[in-house]
Amino acid sequence: METQIKSNITQQVKEKLPTWQVKNDSLYKEFTFKNFVEAFSFMTAVALEAEKMDHHPDWSNGYNKVTISLSTHSAGGITDKDFNLAGKIEKIYEKLTGQ
Repeated sequence: METQIKSNITQQVKEKLPTWQVKNDSLYKEFTFKNFVEAFSFMTAVALEAEKMDHHPDWSNGYNKVTISLSTHSAGGITDKDFNLAGKIEKIYEKLTGQ
């Protein structure tokens, strides 16, 4: 079982994932794309990575926007698994959009 990271979570997010926020005991980010196809391609790539890690995001999609929240439900908050998946999501986003 993963252990929730409790100490200074906001500082860790600023250092490791500066474009993410802490929201409702989760790592949170909204991604914007050129169109629906690009957003859906991103979601597909993230889904494949999440499945490999056996760690799945809470997310939603509206046309060219994807919002993602990451937390480890069994630990009741943010763990290293969330930081690891967020880092992989960032790489997927950068590769897809060039940003």
